[in-house]
Amino acid sequence: MRTVGLIVEYNPFHNGHQYHLRESVKIAQADTVVAVMSGHFLQRGEPAVMDKWARTEAALRGGCDLVIELPTAYATQAAEWFAYGAVSLLEATGVVDAFCFGTESGEIEALQQAARLIAHEPPEFQQLLREALEGGISYPSAYSTAVASYLTSIGNHEAAAFPYAQPNHTLGLHYLIALERIKGTMEPHTIRREKSEYGQTTVTDHAIASATAIRKLLLEGGELGGCRSLVPATTYEVMEREWAAGRSPVSWANFVQPLIHTAVTQTPEQLSGYREIMEGLEHRFLNTLPKLDQIGFEPLLEALKTKRYTRTKLQRALLSILLHHKKEDFTAEKLAAGVEYIRVLGFTAKGQQLLRRMRSEATLPVLLSAARSPVQSRYLELDTQATAAYMLAQPGHTSAAAMFRDFTDKPIIID
Repeated sequence: MRTVGLIVEYNPFHNGHQYHLRESVKIAQADTVVAVMSGHFLQRGEPAVMDKWARTEAALRGGCDLVIELPTAYATQAAEWFAYGAVSLLEATGVVDAFCFGTESGEIEALQQAARLIAHEPPEFQQLLREALEGGISYPSAYSTAVASYLTSIGNHEAAAFPYAQPNHTLGLHYLIALERIKGTMEPHTIRREKSEYGQTTVTDHAIASATAIRKLLLEGGELGGCRSLVPATTYEVMEREWAAGRSPVSWANFVQPLIHTAVTQTPEQLSGYREIMEGLEHRFLNTLPKLDQIGFEPLLEALKTKRYTRTKLQRALLSILLHHKKEDFTAEKLAAGVEYIRVLGFTAKGQQLLRRMRSEATLPVLLSAARSPVQSRYLELDTQATAAYMLAQPGHTSAAAMFRDFTDKPIIID
C-alpha cells in the first residue's frame, strides 16, 4: 500500500484542496493519503475558521485517510520551521512514501537544486541574507533575494532565475530544505495551483477560489450559502452544522479582548519576552493602544503595520501574546530537535490500516488522546492550551468542558 503525504491547513477544505488531493494521489501513484494539518491556530498567525475536529471530518470525507496534527509550536511559525515540523512528522510516521505540495509553476527541479545547495546555509549565503535584511525588507523577501544571489554567485544562473519569492515556491523550497536536513526518504512532488492564487481575496471562478477568498465571504458577507459552489458538499454539510451550533465562524475578532487584556497588564519588558516581539514592537504596541478610536483587531493591525512589520508578522507576534508563547520555548535548538509525538485527529478504514503499521514503523509515539500521552512534552502542553483558548472564543461557547476536548475527545472515525 503506497501512501502520499500532504501538508495542509484546510481552512476550510475546498474544491481546490480536493483537486490537489486527487492529483497528488495520481502523481505519487498512491493508495492512501496522510494529511498533517495545523490545529486551531495557523501559519499566518490566524485562528482557524472552524475547530480542528470539524476540519478533520471535512478532510476525511473529502478523501484523506489519516489526519495528524502539526503542533502549535510549528503550525504558527514562519515557513522554515512550519515546513520542518510538517515534513519531520510525515517522515516520522514511517508509512509515507511521497509527499506533494502545490506551487505556482508546478516545477520542482530548480527548487530541489536550491534546497540541496542552501539546506545547511553556507557562510556566503548567511552573509547575503544579512545584507538583504539590512535593506529593511521582510524576511521572506530577504530570503528569496539571498537564494537568487547565492545561486548566481556560484554560477547556477538557471536556478537563480526561478521565482522563489512567490509564496508557494517559498514554502515548497522550505519543504525540500527540511527534507534535506532530516535526511528524509520520502519522494517530493509538486503540482501547479489552478484558477486561484495564494492569498487571492476575490472569487474569479465558479468552482475554485482561494481559502482566503472563501473566508472573506464567510466572515465579511455573513452568508454561508455564498461558498456552497466553492466547497465539496461534504464540507458544506460540516460547515452548516458548525454554524448552526454557534461554534463557527471564528476569527481574530473573537480574541481582541483577551489579547488586549494580556498586553495592558504587562510591562514592555515582559512583552518583549514573547516570541516574535522584537525590534521595539512591544513599545509600538503599547503606544498604539491609547490612540485607537475603537477596540478592534483590524484597527489595531492597521495602526501597527509598517514596511518592516507586515500583516503576517504582526499576526504571529500578537498570537504569541495571546497564547503566552515565550521565546525560551521556541529557540532554534529546541525546534530543530523536532516534534516529540504523532497526534492522530482522525482516520478512515484505510487510515486504521496505516495506524496498525505505524505501531511498528513510526519513530515517535502515536497519540490518540492527550490524556494518554506516554511523553511529557512542552509542545503537547502548548497544544492543549491553544485548544482551551480557542474554545473559549467560539461564538456559541457555553460549556467549560469544551476547553478540555484534547483530553476527552477520541479521533474522528469515518467508515
